[in-house]
Amino acid sequence: MRLERRPNVPVHLAIAAPLAAVAVALILAGGLIAAAGVNPLTAYVEMLRGALGSRLSITEMLTRATPLILTGLAAAVAFRARLWNIGGEGQFFIGALVTAWIGHSLGLPGLLGIPVLLVVGMLAGAALLVGPAYLRLRFGVDEVVTTLLLNFIVILFVGLMIEGPLRDPLAFGWPSSVPVDSDFRLPDLIRGTRLHVGLLLAIAAAGIVWLILARTVFGAETRAAGLNATAAAFAGVSLPRTLMGVALLSGALAGLAGSVEVLGVTAGVTTTMSPGFGYAGIVVAMLAALHPAGVIAAAVFVATVFVGADAMSRATGVPSFIADVIVALCLLTMLVALLFTTYRVRR
Repeated sequence: MRLERRPNVPVHLAIAAPLAAVAVALILAGGLIAAAGVNPLTAYVEMLRGALGSRLSITEMLTRATPLILTGLAAAVAFRARLWNIGGEGQFFIGALVTAWIGHSLGLPGLLGIPVLLVVGMLAGAALLVGPAYLRLRFGVDEVVTTLLLNFIVILFVGLMIEGPLRDPLAFGWPSSVPVDSDFRLPDLIRGTRLHVGLLLAIAAAGIVWLILARTVFGAETRAAGLNATAAAFAGVSLPRTLMGVALLSGALAGLAGSVEVLGVTAGVTTTMSPGFGYAGIVVAMLAALHPAGVIAAAVFVATVFVGADAMSRATGVPSFIADVIVALCLLTMLVALLFTTYRVRR
């Protein structure tokens, strides 16, 4: 028996792969839920009810999905070019920190200040990924290591800043940064909820990324670099320029996620403001098979799991950490599904 690469992946197979991966992950997680003495079907019904059972729960789920869309896009763009950006968490935090810092004293009207702060967050995230990309291109340093370690460095730096120069004196001792000016907060989409126009920005970003990857020379060069870097270089693609461009776009999207979260939800920065948006973005990108349109659906699914897990835990007693297990299993099962969509078994 051997594996043979498929010349073309059928559309139905590409669509079925993530669905099968999610189904298998839920079955495996159901075994753990059953071991805890709870009917898995009951637990999953409570999870859906907690995430989709009311207007408030739906808006909370979509609020959680907003940064996941952006970090998922960041991972998808980088992975398409085989630039393994594992630093979405750090890029998210640096974008959030710079946004809060500048937004606290930016002397501009709200309509002008909001775009400026969003761009500032993108620039901060992009700048953080330049170093690992340069080290890979110049010295062959594995970007998995450098981007992963930068996450911890950035979070420690954020902790230093919010305990020092950017500490909010009105936070009653809670370590939080100074807040952005109220004029720079993103408007709500639905009054009385936390859902904000950042969701529309994230969806628009997915559309723009799709256009870039599917309809531009840069997108074609990105796909070529990811499929076969040697052949791409032989065909005239400048790998250093392409990979650096991919790094800037990927880091900018993750930084934008942090900026949107500050302007739309938290107003300031804390070291606990992210439940792992950067890492979950990797799962979102893989479930979407690195397609920008699929990222939106995958982000909604992951957000449903995270938001619904709390309600499920209260109703059934199953620890809410089962959400992390489900998301991790989705990543593993999706990797197996991608193997069998890319290759077929031959006797």
